[in-house]
Order: sequence, then structure tokens, then C-alpha cells
Amino acid sequence: MVRMGVVGTNMITEKLLEAAHAVDDFELTAVYSRTIEQAETFASNYGVTKLFTNLEEMAVSEEIDAVYIASPNSFHAEQAILFLQNGKHVLCEKPLAANSIEVTKMIQAAKDHNVLLMEAMKSTLLPGFKVIQDNLHKIGPIRRYFASYCQYSSRYDKYKEGIVLNAFNPKFANGALMDLGVYCLYPLITLFGEPNEVKATGIMLESGVDGEGSVVLSYDDKDAVVMYSKISNSSLPSEIQGENGSLMIDKISSPEKVEIHYNDGTREQLTIDQSHPAMYYEVKEFIDLINQGKMESDINSFANSHTTMLVVDRIRAEIGLKYPSDEKLI
Repeated sequence: MVRMGVVGTNMITEKLLEAAHAVDDFELTAVYSRTIEQAETFASNYGVTKLFTNLEEMAVSEEIDAVYIASPNSFHAEQAILFLQNGKHVLCEKPLAANSIEVTKMIQAAKDHNVLLMEAMKSTLLPGFKVIQDNLHKIGPIRRYFASYCQYSSRYDKYKEGIVLNAFNPKFANGALMDLGVYCLYPLITLFGEPNEVKATGIMLESGVDGEGSVVLSYDDKDAVVMYSKISNSSLPSEIQGENGSLMIDKISSPEKVEIHYNDGTREQLTIDQSHPAMYYEVKEFIDLINQGKMESDINSFANSHTTMLVVDRIRAEIGLKYPSDEKLI
């Protein structure tokens, strides 16, 4: 069994643990929260008795082999490096860090201490994404990638009332790009690598984070268009256009329905059943890698995570999005 601890007692952690229940060799053994009361409340739902309010104590504990980090983005790098330096495997929520410099330091720490570090980007580990990869050749030379993830945030209602929650607070390296835009960018990088040029626009909010944005990314033989928003909704699917047809994707953040629309008007249905909750597949990948003695995922690899964050940095520079954590030394 891989004995896991969790850092963060929020809804995303609950969803991961719900999915992890079906993963062989996963065992939740420890919970961290800033207060013992919150840790006790959360842990009581899972029968866990090993509780921490001090990360340093948790990092050296012999009760855990690995940790899942679901704290605010600005804390990811510092917390992950602490655990990596103490020989613990780390599954870190997306985005992996606040900037590419932090990602570089995290990767180096993992390599230095021979432990696994993996970004918890669920979409690229889903069966639907594997279908996309396996059938991409059918549409001929690729000319355009289009991805949209626009989801009006209920927290934006509070923001308009003058209450700035974490989702719109630059202190936590948040905003539309980091929350939703990365879901559009990571699959792009996984499929086609780093673009040559990045041009971006965005709507900045008074709190200092972006509410929405659009990006055009250029390659030698194709381009990509990405749209994301936390202040408006969209029902547009995503697609990859080739010279022989287009591969249609219902949701880039969690691809389930996938089909090809060929130029001659015919359609090929590629959708396959997803037998588990979406987060199951990232947990299974992580546990399998540990059991296999591997220090890096072939899919959510160091290169894909680092390149994605390099692109995020370029977008942020274009739209003027800055975080306090950019200046913080680890």
C-alpha cells in the first residue's frame, strides 16, 4: 500500500479521495490542516487519526510515503519541495506552481531526492484523451487547435459584492488563466509541444487577477486558439482541425465525447465509456508509478508541466498579470 497524506481539506481533496477509493494500493493515512479542529472534522469522514497542523512534522513523518497537495497555488512549490526533500512522493494539484522558476526548483528537488513528482492534471490521463492521441492521424496534417473553457464562477458574485475570495486573490496566484486556462494549454503542449509565439489579451480585475483571456499560439505548421473565463459562460466544444477533417471534443477539461467530422460529411464516433470518476485516473497513474519505481510520468511529465508553465509566464507577461509569489525565494 502507498500511504498518502493530504494537504488541503477542501472540495477538490474530497473529490480526489472519493475517486481514489477505487484505486488499488491507495491508503489515506494522514491529514494536514491549519487548525486541528478542521483536520479532525475532515479526517473523521475517512477514519484517519494521524493529523498534522505543522507541515515540517508531516514531511518527516514515517506514517506517509506520499502526499497530495491541494493548497492555494502560491503555496505549491514551497510545500512540495519540503516533502520532496524529505523523501516523500508528491502529487500536486494543477497548476504545478505559480511560475516556471518554481516548477524548475520542484523538478530539481524531485530528481535530487529520487522521488516522484507529478502534476495532478486529470484531463491528459483520461481515456478520452488517449482516444484523441490515438486517432489524431486520421484527420491529416494538423492546422489548428481550438480549446475553450469558460465557466462563470459563483465566487464572482461575491467579488461584485466587494468580497474577494481566494479564487480572485493574487496573493494565492489565482484567476482565470491559472484556474481554467491551463486546462486548455496542457493538452496542447502534450500533443504538440512548445509554440514558437504566444500572443494574449485579457480582462484584468481590480483585485489584480484576470477574469478572462484569449491566446493565439503559433507553430511552424499550425496555430492554436485558446479562450478561458471565470466571468462568463460558453458551451462551445473544442476541436483539432486537420486537412482531412476535424476532431471534436466536448470538454477540453474532461474529454468524454470525441468524434471526427470528415470533409466528406461522414462522422466517426470515438467516444468510449469512462468507467471511473475523472480523478481516479490521475491517482492510479501516480500509485502505479510509485509501485513501478518510476520518478516521472510519461504523460504528465516534467517537460509538459514545465513547458506549460513557461507558456503561462509568457501569457502573464502579455496581459500584465503579476503575483506576489513571483518575487518569493524558496
